Amino acid sequence: MAQFRIDRHQYLNQEKTLFEVVMLADQNGNPVTPGNPSGSAADAFGRARTSLPFTLFDSSYRYQDNGKFATANTTGGTYSFTSSTASMDLAVNTASGASVYRETYRVFAYQPGKSLQVLNTFVMNPTKTGLRQRVGYFSVNNGYYLERSSLTASGVCFVERSSVTGSVVNTPIDQLSWNVDTMDGNGPSGVVLNLDDPQILFIDLEWLGVGTVRMGFVVNGALIICHKFHHANLDTAAKGAYMQTACLPIRYEVENTSTTGSSSTLKQICSTIISEGGYELTGKPREIGIEPTSANQVVLTTPGTYYPVMSIRVNPSYLDAVVIPKQIGLMPINSANYRYKIVVGGTINGATWTNVTSDSTVQYNANTTATITGGNTYTSGYITSTVQAGGSINLPDSLFKYQLERNSFTNTTSTFTLAVTCGTATSNACGCITFEEIAY
Repeated sequence: MAQFRIDRHQYLNQEKTLFEVVMLADQNGNPVTPGNPSGSAADAFGRARTSLPFTLFDSSYRYQDNGKFATANTTGGTYSFTSSTASMDLAVNTASGASVYRETYRVFAYQPGKSLQVLNTFVMNPTKTGLRQRVGYFSVNNGYYLERSSLTASGVCFVERSSVTGSVVNTPIDQLSWNVDTMDGNGPSGVVLNLDDPQILFIDLEWLGVGTVRMGFVVNGALIICHKFHHANLDTAAKGAYMQTACLPIRYEVENTSTTGSSSTLKQICSTIISEGGYELTGKPREIGIEPTSANQVVLTTPGTYYPVMSIRVNPSYLDAVVIPKQIGLMPINSANYRYKIVVGGTINGATWTNVTSDSTVQYNANTTATITGGNTYTSGYITSTVQAGGSINLPDSLFKYQLERNSFTNTTSTFTLAVTCGTATSNACGCITFEEIAY
């Protein structure tokens, strides 16, 4: 756009920029440009996006399945890693009811007042009668996802899922009705959506119980907002939050709702969840430990065998809880050398699970005769009975590395265990775990 030079009372050439520049902006003041056709440089709260996002989760596939997703499949549904496309391939044959579901072992900590951004990459199978594919940030009860099926006018829709009424209600918005950009070539971006090609789906939300959720795609490096689900200042039947929680998993689904004419494959590629504007741990601190009386001490009978001194898990009744272990305490009773491990996902044989408190989402096991098998070791170390070596041990690495996990398909939760062995037979030990409940 030509600019007017006020001191000389003349217009400048198109390419000159000296004083004043005329620009278009969205309602939040964000420049509207070819690279930002919908003003998406702002986060869900209208604040300018910065270069300091806080990653809550990321997933990619290079050499194998990364173990971050639980999988449920029915007869006719299979899943496998494909190295050439760096993807997990969720495949179904032609049989009605064949399905593959993939969902993260964790739900993710939404923080009120901060935009939560979700990015998923995938390749969907072309639309066909009887085939339904879903990708998004959702559970069986709540969330948002993209659906491709033959059940809507365009075959593509964004869906809001909520159970605030006491039952699950899915609200689909067909592509033809998206309220920002229908991505059929006639919207602000001019882009035509082709779900036969690889896509990046983005979702950002300002939950706060009644905030706005935006959904769209990343094309040519630009965030294109397609639809906004508004909830504030609207007359709703629930008269409250639009969904029960924003602490949700990433989920991929492919399912035959009826017999199909050919087999189908949904490619799951990458995912990430970002808390925009950083993240502050503001949950409820808790601790569980047993008084070190002789009756409460775990006897480490056999050197080289690890015994579960203290274990915690999410209560299976609260699968959407976010719990972060922060610190462990180990008390060696005897004058000997001890080695400890933090074991995640181990089976605690002979466990007695007890609620930490009546209002806690966490259960613990301190049964002195329990044993442990399986699981993955996240960290380890050595300790002696000396004062200098004893005491509390802070858990290293990133904030959410030790987050307690669960499997919604089996309604089970993963264990977090302080496992200990001793170089001297029949030595004793006690332990405690400090953790924080973010969503409870």
